Amino acid sequence: MNRRKFIKKLELVFKKSQEAVISYLTAEIRFLMNHLSKRPKPTETQKALLARAAKALDPVYLEKTFNLFTPATLYRWYREMVRKKWDYSKLKQKPGRPRINQELGTWIVKLALENPTDGYKTLVGRLKILGFETNTETIQNVLKRSGFTPSPDRKDQLTWNEFLKLNWESLVATDFLTWEVLTPFGLVTYYILFFIRLKDRKVHIAGVTPNPNGDWMKQIARNLTMSNGFLKPGQILIHDRGGQYCPAFKRVLEEAGIKTVAIPPRSPNLNAYAERWVRSVKEQCLRRLIITSEEMLRKALKEYVEFYHHERCHQGIGNLIPFPRKEDNIGSKEGKVKQHSRLGRLLNYYHRTQNDDPVMVSA
Repeated sequence: MNRRKFIKKLELVFKKSQEAVISYLTAEIRFLMNHLSKRPKPTETQKALLARAAKALDPVYLEKTFNLFTPATLYRWYREMVRKKWDYSKLKQKPGRPRINQELGTWIVKLALENPTDGYKTLVGRLKILGFETNTETIQNVLKRSGFTPSPDRKDQLTWNEFLKLNWESLVATDFLTWEVLTPFGLVTYYILFFIRLKDRKVHIAGVTPNPNGDWMKQIARNLTMSNGFLKPGQILIHDRGGQYCPAFKRVLEEAGIKTVAIPPRSPNLNAYAERWVRSVKEQCLRRLIITSEEMLRKALKEYVEFYHHERCHQGIGNLIPFPRKEDNIGSKEGKVKQHSRLGRLLNYYHRTQNDDPVMVSA
């Protein structure tokens, strides 16, 4: 046997041994794939190692091997390595001025909202106090992108929500509640004029009448502005645009130092506290009674107002009673439970008493 034939025979034996190894490794990989719960996810380093190994391997052997990843995937990883090597996009700077810090932008908008009379230079000073170095042009651009107008225009554009927050301590709302009274002559519509102080939810029934004309409203305004009246100078009265709030009614209030503000048309949500009281008194009291006289209506309203002030929890103020009585021992765990009922047990209130025996009182 000459040398050439011998080398060729060795190559054939080596090739067969390689194929046997590949066959065995393929069987092992197939076994592992059948027992894996999910497809493996290699890291970037592992991808690089597999890609380099695949690039150095003969494609013929690569195709014969049962791979966890196809040859196309391995070559794609290799191309990604090459692309990332020559990728300088992260070093490029974006055109234009750099973006401002997000925290700075948030503070610019917040200060402009809370201080509508501040100009750009004043805002620069406020921000400097907080440790932010900026300029008027930056503030102008931020506010412009956020939809803010310059200070001379912005200070006159007070929203309803801002108006309520600024004047919360002095706000009083009013509205009419109507109810049908069953009389010997049929149903008669009665108008109930009430006022509610927003800060503490105190309600005042100003009058009940089937005919709220101008003279009646004028007299109500006089009663409200007396020395012991419900309204005080400096307060602001919110009302709807109903015709009952006539010029004579407003004139008496303004002469007493009370400002009247009419809400926009068809916007009951802007008088939400008054509207909510209407719903409460109807659902908890009036709808569960058959009102047959004005006297009965007045008594039901009086009892409900007492219940509303001294015995009913208000969710809007943390489930507290607006005007609790000291003798009711609110929150105490000592003493017997006392039940206090109004309107024939229609309205019930429970609290603890220092007496030994439980007591039930009805009104």
